[in-house]
Amino acid sequence: MSTAVQNQAENELQSVAGGHPVLFFDGVCGLCSHAVDFVMARDTQATFRFAPLQGETARAMLPEADIVNLDSMAVAINGSIYRRSSAVVRILWQLGPLWRFCGWALWLIPLPLRDLGYKLVAKWRYRLFGKHETCRLPTPEERERFLD
Repeated sequence: MSTAVQNQAENELQSVAGGHPVLFFDGVCGLCSHAVDFVMARDTQATFRFAPLQGETARAMLPEADIVNLDSMAVAINGSIYRRSSAVVRILWQLGPLWRFCGWALWLIPLPLRDLGYKLVAKWRYRLFGKHETCRLPTPEERERFLD
């Protein structure tokens, strides 16, 4: 992706999300739905916005590989996109002191090992946590935090 195209995508993402970090997740994955619930319950400042990888926001803002593979949670913070275990770490860093500590502890594990663990869980997630027929629908109270 050229620098100009990448900068345009980052600017669009920031304007769509209103400057909030965006967590992109597999909308039909049971584990991913639990992860969204986990973040929403601990994000007391309502900082995060959420977008399914199957949605329009993801299609407009992420590279095609992220959307086709559906094996990686991604988070966009300040115009940068993080994937797999790096996304998990950055999400934890945003959730308060206890979770920030957990994120730092996870960060100390070398990236290849962190991502290996992430990939193993991603490979088995449908078998362990189920696969839904449709994307997770937000409740009326959650609706303003979800992007299409």
